[in-house]
Amino acid sequence: MQHFPIYLNLSDRPVLLAGNGEMALAKLRLLAKTPARITVIAPCPEPSLVALVAEIGATLLRRAPEATDLQGAALAYAATGDANEDARLARLARAAGVLVNIVDNLEGSDFITPAIVDRAPVTIAIGTEGAAPVLARAIKTDLEERLPVTLGTLARAGKLFRHAAEALPQGRARRDFWADYYFSSGPQVLEEAGAELLDHALHALLQDHLNSAPKSGRVDLVGAGPGAPDMMTLRARSLLDRADVVIHDGLVTPEILELARREALFIPVGKQGFGPSTPQEDITALMISHAREGAHVVRLKGGDPSIFGRLDEETAALTEAGITWAVTPGITTASAAAAAIGSSLTRRGRNQALHLLTAQDVAGLAEQDWQALSRPGSVAAIYMGKRAARFVQGRLLMHGADATMPVTIVSNASRPDQRIIATRLDSLATDLADATPDGPAILLMGLAPAAARNALPGLIAEYA
Repeated sequence: MQHFPIYLNLSDRPVLLAGNGEMALAKLRLLAKTPARITVIAPCPEPSLVALVAEIGATLLRRAPEATDLQGAALAYAATGDANEDARLARLARAAGVLVNIVDNLEGSDFITPAIVDRAPVTIAIGTEGAAPVLARAIKTDLEERLPVTLGTLARAGKLFRHAAEALPQGRARRDFWADYYFSSGPQVLEEAGAELLDHALHALLQDHLNSAPKSGRVDLVGAGPGAPDMMTLRARSLLDRADVVIHDGLVTPEILELARREALFIPVGKQGFGPSTPQEDITALMISHAREGAHVVRLKGGDPSIFGRLDEETAALTEAGITWAVTPGITTASAAAAAIGSSLTRRGRNQALHLLTAQDVAGLAEQDWQALSRPGSVAAIYMGKRAARFVQGRLLMHGADATMPVTIVSNASRPDQRIIATRLDSLATDLADATPDGPAILLMGLAPAAARNALPGLIAEYA
């Protein structure tokens, strides 16, 4: 992010605009929405520019910019359309310590003006680092259609009421009050009675919330999916957005954590096979203690919490502690990996069963029904199998599995850095060691990528 988005207070602060024509008019119309003291400099201003300056009460100077014009200015815009004149204003501005924007000159500008959706005091700024202005305008148009024009009226009434709302405790109680106002009672009052009764509605709503009993805490055990944010369920995203505390494992990507409120408390409790891990009893204690304090806790797990996620242990402990809980499933990695290679986990005439296995348990490498897994047509998805590949390979070959059985390793399934490595059983360990995939990996035994079926057996194929 080269350009850091901020909202600058321009109340009664000088802003200089040097230019003429349509470019200057466009910037002046935008600046007119602010309480800045605007000065327009144009030696020969067009009638439309003169008219707009008079309409908004700005100052018009019919000459070239001078150094004294920049003293104390908050911002300066160069919109003359003449590269030399724009560069001259930029030098004067920087000498005075003033940030300058040269219209349609990203490299020469200190800041950029984003596309803006205006529902004042609600404003949405859309920037593309100057890379795609057309895209920014398209997003602006889409948001303009989605956001009701009454949004600004609700926000203005809410802004005046913020001091009174401080009677509520910070955190969840105050958020619940404002959510009730903006998404339920406020729009209803505005539609049925008009803006003049919003203040009365806010006072009544505040009393309701002050007199209501504090909400008890709860825990939602949520599946984050295989890693890509757009593969989360809508419910999972909604719960994450409302969470006070997010207790997450190491498989949850930073992009997914970005979807949570910044004010939320984030507690990493990652577990690694054959590596440092957070004890399960500590994770359970964290969930219970925060819920007892009235927090909405989201226990966020990669994939689906019911598949190798120790879900039963956590829900049993929550039930025993008297904590309300619910489970939100997620897309498990086996499904995402199979989709990535274009194969089905089950197929009529090939396999009537699907084995979901973990290569590790509390004692180390996990033993399985190797005889069943070695039968022709058997399909298994082995989680946490990267370090156990040689163990799995040896056990299957020992129990009579075909050495040419196709095997596909998918690391970072669904993510931008996803890798697909196609091999076969007798070369699994060697090919996996040579490929050295980063991140979590799942082994799909008995499945080959759709594009590589003709290449097997005997060939390793990799896809990005």
